[in-house]
Amino acid sequence: MQYITLDTETDFDGWRKAARTLVLHHVEPRDVTWAVQGGEADLFAPPSPSPILEVNDGTFSVPAKFVELAKAAILHRDGERFAILYRLLFRLKDNHDLIDVAIDPDVAQVTAMAKAVHRDEHKMHAFVRFREIGRERQAHYVAWFEPEHHIVELAAPFFAKRFADMPWSILTPDLCAHWDGHGLSFTPGVSKSEAPGEDRLEETWRRYYASIFNPARLKVKAMQAEMPKKYWRNLPEASIIKPLIEDAERMTGAMIANAATDPHKPQKRPEAPMIRKTASNDLEALREEAAHCRACHLYKDATQTVFGEGPRSANIMLIGEQPGDKEDLAGHPFVGPAGQMLDRALEEAGVDRKKVYVTNAVKHFKFVPRGKIRLHQKPNTPEIRACRQWYEREVSAIQPDLIVAMGATAAQSVFGKITPIGKTRGRLIDLPDGRKALVTVHPSYLLRLPDPEAKVLEYRRFVEDLKIAASLQKKAARAA
Repeated sequence: MQYITLDTETDFDGWRKAARTLVLHHVEPRDVTWAVQGGEADLFAPPSPSPILEVNDGTFSVPAKFVELAKAAILHRDGERFAILYRLLFRLKDNHDLIDVAIDPDVAQVTAMAKAVHRDEHKMHAFVRFREIGRERQAHYVAWFEPEHHIVELAAPFFAKRFADMPWSILTPDLCAHWDGHGLSFTPGVSKSEAPGEDRLEETWRRYYASIFNPARLKVKAMQAEMPKKYWRNLPEASIIKPLIEDAERMTGAMIANAATDPHKPQKRPEAPMIRKTASNDLEALREEAAHCRACHLYKDATQTVFGEGPRSANIMLIGEQPGDKEDLAGHPFVGPAGQMLDRALEEAGVDRKKVYVTNAVKHFKFVPRGKIRLHQKPNTPEIRACRQWYEREVSAIQPDLIVAMGATAAQSVFGKITPIGKTRGRLIDLPDGRKALVTVHPSYLLRLPDPEAKVLEYRRFVEDLKIAASLQKKAARAA
């Protein structure tokens, strides 16, 4: 009998390594007992672990479909999952097509486990509700969730991408996930008593939920199928769901009794007159003119125009996508997390930041509101075209030797067309006016990468790209 102890409940790599070795030694599934470090003790387990089998030179392959199913199924809470997966793997060694036999008991069981895991992942994405701790810059958002399976590591990247601008923690009994704006981390599970209670936003959320509740479209069974009652206890709106359902019939009658009304027309904001375009290439004149730009609709919601900054004599112009939340409030480009990332990379590459002109392809912040958060939205082609006049006039005023386009939006503005980053990155490109262009990624792309190793690798590539600009800057300094 082989007793295999895995490091954690989700130790897929450990299971795969052990299972592969066992299969190559022809160890029958009935002769293997699987356990997890720190789990319940097996009365029949030996006092010391089984001798580690040596990896022999044999080899075998399994369908990629099995690997995908196994990665999901191993997150199931069923304590027999390791044994079931090994039994299926053992059989696949001699019957490669077995994975496509849907009625096979092992295939059906593993498939059902994988589906249950992904269903639980979907429920976590849908029913996590963050509560605010602290205020303003000290704000942190904490949620409590009780997953059916071991899905926290699987589900966490979704929240990191969706709520990238706010620090959050998701507490669960198994594992807690944390996002600090740069990377994910995990700590052991906690009890529900450590989760925060109601916060100041929940009454607002309940009013909003009640306002969008449509009694005429109420289908209780369908509603409970999509939002099972077991999740209700952690939802702020749970306390009003039952009263809303009970009052649905009366509300529907009231809706029928009231005649339809014309929709509200949006109130147009008073607009400041746009300053007439001049032929001036003076930076201060351009800045003042751009402050009144109405070439597209983005000015309506943005706090202000965020124009470029840097010395008039700069021989390098860095161009990004658009101002972010912090840049919009401050009125200066690259002062937020992406700007801090850029400053660090410039210093490592040897580029003197004080001698560089920094601007954006689009001068107004584009976003959609999510509660108190403003989520960045990528500018579209008409918005990039509308703003290109300012880029062209900045180039005319600065007369840089090199223009560094950071990200796809910047590249589209520089080249006047959609330009793939991967095909053009990291090499000097001749522009029609005799200048050089260099394409690289935007620093915010590095901030969004969830994988720490990929983040380090991409950051090094970003620095290497900027070293090309540093080399040109040093040559210009020697020639001066």
